[in-house]
Amino acid sequence: MMDSAYFVGRSEILAWINSTLHLNLSKVEEACSGAVQCQLMDAAHPGMVPMHKVNFDAKNEYEMIQNYKVLQDVFNKLKITKHIEVNKLVKGRPLDNLEFMQWMKRYCDSVNGGNLQSYNPLERREACKGGKEVSKKGATSQPSAKSSTAAPKTHASHNARRNDISSVNNTNQSAKVSRPSSSGGPAYDEQITELKLSVDSLEKERDFYFAKLRDIEILCQCPEIEHLPVVAAMKRILYATDDDATVVAEAQAMVSLHQKQAEPLSPISEVPEEKPKPDQKRKIIVNHDVDAAAIASLSPRQRISDASDVHCSGSPLMTY
Repeated sequence: MMDSAYFVGRSEILAWINSTLHLNLSKVEEACSGAVQCQLMDAAHPGMVPMHKVNFDAKNEYEMIQNYKVLQDVFNKLKITKHIEVNKLVKGRPLDNLEFMQWMKRYCDSVNGGNLQSYNPLERREACKGGKEVSKKGATSQPSAKSSTAAPKTHASHNARRNDISSVNNTNQSAKVSRPSSSGGPAYDEQITELKLSVDSLEKERDFYFAKLRDIEILCQCPEIEHLPVVAAMKRILYATDDDATVVAEAQAMVSLHQKQAEPLSPISEVPEEKPKPDQKRKIIVNHDVDAAAIASLSPRQRISDASDVHCSGSPLMTY
């Protein structure tokens, strides 16, 4: 049997969030960033949530995931076994966010009987990123909401009777006007089907590339490579909040700068001289024709002096 908490209506959930946190949410899916859930847990358990880590200005999914990490840490501290389906919540789907908010309301009501009167949401939200802007929007919207609810009740019955009479007169006309022409029905159905298919394919493609970026982010956070300049350049591109072309140029400059610093002047490599081995015998190359011509060109006295020099030097060229 389904839990009774999931029968709480959307309007009741929105009224509970706005009154507890002094916000002005018009849709439940506006709380998909996870910041509202963090502050609701802070209201139920004051001081348990590190509000300086909560980002009310989260627009991208990776920023929303950081808020849900804070919420998951609080759940772990309080030993709450509720599973947070982050992949569904960050996509802003109304049904998923409504179910999670219904659970949040039931849990907060179970803590101290839902008595959160002493909690000051504006003061606690000042430490958050984007919390002051959200508080200003909530403060400006509250007077208008109170003025609209304080309308005179004396005209309620008169307006109700007038609306009943006008509704009877307009039913026939609205029935005639609201009927679409039968000729354009199938064409519209085909267009709607094509649009739904294109939206589904775009969502799958978006989820695919987001998963890839998430894998790259996890890889860049490894302590073995996170100090590398290439990883720093990749983080610069991943965490860029503006759609600016200069981000890629800055990342390339980071890599090129490190390459210039890491390239010193290369020393001239010295080739070691090959020393002859002691047991290596010198190869004797004898050219008899050249020696004969050289000896013939010398005088007899030079021949005798050369022979004596060879004898005195103990050259291996001399044979005995």
